[in-house]
Amino acid sequence: MTTTSPDISIDWTARARRVGETLRPEVAARDRSGEFSTAAFDLLRDAGLSAALVPAEFGGGGATHHEMGAILRELGRHDPSTAVAFAMHTHLVAAQVWRHNHGIDAAPLFGKVVDGAILISTGASDWVGSSGRAERVDGGYRVHARKAPASGVEAGTVLVTSIRWGDAPDGPHVLHCAVPLNSPGVRIEKTWDTLGLRASGSHTVILDDVFVPDKAVSLIRRADAWPPLLNVVMGAAMPLVMSAYLGIADGAVELAAALAAERADAPTFQLAGEMVNAHLTATDLIAAMFTAADNLQFDNTDQHASHILARKTAAAEALLNTVRIAIETVGGLGYSRHCELEMRYRDVHGCLFHPLPRAKQTRFSGRVLLGHTPNG
Repeated sequence: MTTTSPDISIDWTARARRVGETLRPEVAARDRSGEFSTAAFDLLRDAGLSAALVPAEFGGGGATHHEMGAILRELGRHDPSTAVAFAMHTHLVAAQVWRHNHGIDAAPLFGKVVDGAILISTGASDWVGSSGRAERVDGGYRVHARKAPASGVEAGTVLVTSIRWGDAPDGPHVLHCAVPLNSPGVRIEKTWDTLGLRASGSHTVILDDVFVPDKAVSLIRRADAWPPLLNVVMGAAMPLVMSAYLGIADGAVELAAALAAERADAPTFQLAGEMVNAHLTATDLIAAMFTAADNLQFDNTDQHASHILARKTAAAEALLNTVRIAIETVGGLGYSRHCELEMRYRDVHGCLFHPLPRAKQTRFSGRVLLGHTPNG
């Protein structure tokens, strides 16, 4: 429960459950077709969930970081693709809440979100060096880029992205900017056709000679140096993103337990116990991420980012094991596309590809431990 005023308290998980239960009947069909549901994001907006994390003094719901994670976890139990796509919006809001908590004005973006804006991230593929091409012109930049994946982009309002400015006067730089998705030169290519999370609408955004005014650029930084901004993004984002995947695993455990409930053989008991171990490991690791994030008050340090990312890698392994063992516990039925476990097993693998994948994370954390910059 979160208190937004002396007289009002909101059960955010119950709201998410109502949305999830509404969406659930069409999940299997959208998994098969790969069609994204813009109606799902309308429901999230109408339920106040898209602005839940915005502080109450700016007209938002005033939910805590951990409560936002609980929202995403509940949605993941019902509709994995929508939960993961929605996590991309919420993590961008969370980063702005961190800025607000540290004395940086985030009111303009809060206002957009309260008014219904859905933020679309391209950060997973941009990382330090970014991509695309920016050209300096009067009053701003002309940008050209292909950005993918951009989860939920068909429901999006504002693209939060970065563009490489290769011919900047002092060497290659990166522009961080916000681009309205209805801007001239912006279009969507429906390229998302994947093993899992098929209905997340993580298509490609094309920026074809798009004008980005100076006022839309929030940061200009060197392209070859680790930006502290990414420490903030990782600390704000990864607990939320992994909460959506934890919800996917929750649903798998619940279904496996129901399907195996009538069995009393020793191998089933053992597999069910192994599933419990993996599930609790993932749950505890993600809870530790929220504890360390300190309700978006955490310090902007390489060490904090390293620990968040290390927990993300370990949690991802535990989540994959949870759903794999759920299928093994159920048996051959779990391998059938007529059983929801099969979809959840494909969907949960998406957690491997969020920053940072295991091999990059271990290099990152090793460098930080030994006193080097994260990216070399």
